[in-house]
Amino acid sequence: MARRFSAPYQQEPVSGLATWSRNLAIFSVVAVVVSILIVRFGFLEVKPALATFFGALGLAGLSILLGLAAFAAIWQNGTRGMGRILLAFLIDAAILAYPAYLTYQYRKLPRIYDVTTDAIDPPKFEALARLRTGEGTNPAAYAGLYSAEKQRAAYPDIETVELEAPVDRAYEMTLRLVNRRKWLVIDARAPQPPRRIGRIEAVARTPIMGFREDVSIRVTPDDEDSRVDIRSASRYFDTDLGSNAARVKKLIEDLNTAAENENSKPAKKAAPVAPKAPPAKTVKK
Repeated sequence: MARRFSAPYQQEPVSGLATWSRNLAIFSVVAVVVSILIVRFGFLEVKPALATFFGALGLAGLSILLGLAAFAAIWQNGTRGMGRILLAFLIDAAILAYPAYLTYQYRKLPRIYDVTTDAIDPPKFEALARLRTGEGTNPAAYAGLYSAEKQRAAYPDIETVELEAPVDRAYEMTLRLVNRRKWLVIDARAPQPPRRIGRIEAVARTPIMGFREDVSIRVTPDDEDSRVDIRSASRYFDTDLGSNAARVKKLIEDLNTAAENENSKPAKKAAPVAPKAPPAKTVKK
């Protein structure tokens, strides 16, 4: 009886370039997450976090180059690894999409970091001033006329908020909106005589990296109404990529909406007063 010989099934080898492309993409994700955690939880200063972040972007770019080289190699010699290349490209696209959008914003928007509704007399950073004295931080003083002109050209609709509400109620509405946003309130002073000016200072965070941006709000009386001025300034970098203007605009919109809702509420009716009982008659004996 003839013996049967069965040769084992031979698979094509996996492209080493495809494997490296996938591994670099995964490592870049880890580096991005680490850089975000460093900033959000304050493990290190901002510079090491940014170095880690930009290093991760560089790895993602290198992963794309290796993936293209792996694709060319697979096309020529028929090795396996297309799945790894596609996975690497998906990860790299997810990592690089947001920085690409920020680059577009950087080229499109003015290079300012301080936005206010009152450029002549902007709300001051008093309690927050001590947090803006470290290395690489922007000063607590307003950025000046250059910033005001750039802001006016890019965001002409950012103006003082005029509310048809007493200064005490305007202050309460503003503080309620600040707390709803979960900003870290550093100082809050309700209006007190004789000037009756309310002040709120808080720290906001950018959505992804969590960079700190300081906010100062001033509520002043205007006869029976009130005026609210807002200032939002990045603590680091000479440009905010539009984040401060977006924050101020949204707060202005919410303040106007809250004031309209307050004014549209029907006045509470006074409880009816029970009629007084007639005095008891006395019988003279």
